[in-house]
Order: sequence, then C-alpha cells, then structure tokens
Amino acid sequence: MGEDREAQAHLTSERVPAPLDGPGVGVSDPRDLVLGYLDWYRDALLRKISGLSDAQLRTPVQPLGWSPLGLVRHLGWVERRWMRWGFAAEEVLAYPAGGDEEEWRVADGEKSADVMGVYLEEVRQARALAEHADLGEVARVGGRFATLEQAPSLGRILFHLLQEYARHVGQLDVARELIDGVTGE
Repeated sequence: MGEDREAQAHLTSERVPAPLDGPGVGVSDPRDLVLGYLDWYRDALLRKISGLSDAQLRTPVQPLGWSPLGLVRHLGWVERRWMRWGFAAEEVLAYPAGGDEEEWRVADGEKSADVMGVYLEEVRQARALAEHADLGEVARVGGRFATLEQAPSLGRILFHLLQEYARHVGQLDVARELIDGVTGE
C-alpha cells in the first residue's frame, strides 16, 4: 500500500498543469474575461499562420476548401459586421459583392500583407469601439439592426465574436496540420 501512494505521489508531482489560455487566473471581471479571451483567440489566429509561406497562406486546404489567408479575410469581415456595422451602426460595406464565397477568396494579384492589414485594421477598430463601452450597452439602431428589439448588447456581440474565433481557430488547427503537420496551442 505504501508503494501505491509513493507511485501516485510520483505521478502527480510530474504532472505540471499547462498555463491557462486567455487572461490571467486572477481575472474575474466578465468584461475583462470576454475581451481577454477574444484577444487571445485573435492572437492564436496569428500564431497558427506564423511560419507559413505565402503559397501556403493562399492555397486552399483540401478537403476544407479554404486557405488560411481566406479565413483571415473572413474573420475581418466578421469583425466589421458585428462591431462597426452592428454595434456602432456605421455605414460600411458589410458583405463583399460576391457574397460568402467572395468573403473567403483571396485574388491571385492581391498581396497577403494587404489582406492582413485590412484584418488588423478591423480588429483595431473593433477594440476601439469596445474599449470604453459597457457590456450591457445596446447596439445602435440603423446599421445591422433596424429596431431596438433586434439590437443585442455589446456583451452578446462579443460572445458571438468569441465563439466565431474559437470555432475558426480550431478549424485552422486542422488546416495547419494538413499543410505541414504543425499542431499545438
């Protein structure tokens, strides 16, 4: 029986928990948690495409049918639709002319740096809109939402963005593994 305890103690002492993703363990404010996790996923997106060549960024991954850069483009549109057009009711183009298919497509002559720049600008603007707003603040009417009854709170919008990122960054894990075998957080 003493040997079992000794073996168990040895096993548990070798297990070191991985650091938590997202904001630090001391963060408990709901606003800080949502914004912290959203930023963690935005950063995870960039980590997961880091090290890919331009060709790897642009080539659709089979059987998924989209490229990593196409996913970045899509998430830029998502940021724009939910924060600028949705929360702030800005008069911005919410969807590309070609619809959903165009939203994921990167044209042959289009520079990868330009796609990344547009994405990073949408993130910057989304962060600026959320910076001083309360989670309970309701989206303005006139952009995405025609009436106050349709308009969600900033908290609801941020949760939607968070789930979009969690899903798509998980899909990017699969794409990256198919591209070059790289896995991980």
